[in-house]
Amino acid sequence: RVRPAIEFRDVCLAFDDKVVLDHLSFTVRRGETKLILGRSGGGKSTMIRLILGLLKPDAGRIIVDGEDITDYSEVQMQTVRQKIGMVFQEGALFDSLSVYDNVAYRLHEKRIDEETVEREVRRMLNFVDLDDAIDKMPIELSGGMRRRVGIARALIGDPQIILFDEPTAGLDPPTARTICELAIKLRDLQDVSSIFVTHDMDNVEYLSSEYATVGEDGNVIFEKEGEKLCLINTEVIMLREGLIHFSGSDEQLRADKDEYIQTFIHGKLP
Repeated sequence: RVRPAIEFRDVCLAFDDKVVLDHLSFTVRRGETKLILGRSGGGKSTMIRLILGLLKPDAGRIIVDGEDITDYSEVQMQTVRQKIGMVFQEGALFDSLSVYDNVAYRLHEKRIDEETVEREVRRMLNFVDLDDAIDKMPIELSGGMRRRVGIARALIGDPQIILFDEPTAGLDPPTARTICELAIKLRDLQDVSSIFVTHDMDNVEYLSSEYATVGEDGNVIFEKEGEKLCLINTEVIMLREGLIHFSGSDEQLRADKDEYIQTFIHGKLP
C-alpha cells in the first residue's frame, strides 16, 4: 500500500481553554489536494504549523511521508521540512533580496554550487511563468507576481508536499485563478500532494473541476472535468469548532442542505 503524504490521527490541540482541534483525523494521499475550509480562527492554519512541527499536539499522532513526527525535536524536523514546500499568504519574500536570491535561498543555505542553483531557479521561475522577473526586486512586483515567486521558492528541491496557506487572499479573481492553475499543475503533472487552505468558494470550485494536461505542442492545457475524467484526487474538508464538519467532494458540499455549510458557501458566516 502506498503510504499517505500526510496523516492526522486523533489530533487534539487547545490554547488555554480554547479547543482548536478536537480529535482530528484525516489523510492526504499521494498526488491529492486537500482543500481546507472554515471560519477565521477555526484551526486551518494551525494544521499547517503542526505539519511543520512549529506546534506540538496535546494528543494524537501526525505522520508526514511515513514518519511519525509528533515527538520530533527541532533538529529532526529540519530534515522533514526539506520534503515540504510552504506558500505563505503574502508570498513572504525577503524585500532586500532579488527574485533570484529569494528563490535560491534554500539552495544557498545548503551551499550548493552556483551553476546548479541558477539552473534550478530558472526552472522554477519558468514553471510559474516568471522567467523575465529573475533580476527584479520584490518591490517591483505586483501582488500576484509576489505570490508566484513564493510558489517558485517553495518548489526548490522538488518537494512532494506543498502547503498553501490562503495563497489567493487579497488577489483579484484573474490573478487568484493563476495561483490555482499552478496548484493544479503541481497536482496533475508533478503528482504533488498538497493542503490548500482557503475561504474562497471560487478557488474550491476551480481546483475541484479543472485538470491539467500537456498538449502535443508541449504547452499545458487546462480542461474541465467531464466525460474524460472524474477528479478523485481533490477533496474538501470543512472545519467547525475544531471538528471536521464536512468531508467530501465540492459537488457533495454544495448539495449538502446543512445550514452552516449553506451560510458559508453563500458568504454569511454564523
